[in-house]
Amino acid sequence: MFSIRLHLLVLCGSIALSLLTVGFAGSEETSAASPPLSTHVLNTTTGKPASGVNLILQKQTGGGWEELRKVQTDAKGRASDLSISGKGLQAGTYRLIFETGEYFKTQGLSTFFPRVEIVFAIDKTDEHYHIPLLISPYGYSTYRGS
Repeated sequence: MFSIRLHLLVLCGSIALSLLTVGFAGSEETSAASPPLSTHVLNTTTGKPASGVNLILQKQTGGGWEELRKVQTDAKGRASDLSISGKGLQAGTYRLIFETGEYFKTQGLSTFFPRVEIVFAIDKTDEHYHIPLLISPYGYSTYRGS
């Protein structure tokens, strides 16, 4: 009897995990019409989205960096459309600057990293690039998301 209950518990857990995974996979836009570049900032200290983080998107040029766009994360910590009006992203090297010092100041905290700069390369202009950022006052982490 115990063995049957254990198998049912494992089966139910597997089904729940599958449904949860499908929910997360479907939460990001992945269609061809989705914006070419997006980000999501999470405050790992609170476990909540980091809303109101100022972002600057720049493209590397021969002489330095050209500012393309300034945006702010929404209530869900997202900036889901960092595209440039009338232009798609071109192949090249880009920099996404997160003003984390300003954000933590609004939270009544100081931070060791007042600015996070992520430099990344776009080589396939027909793909979606998602750059999540996990932040705390004394650390950060990022990766290429989908």
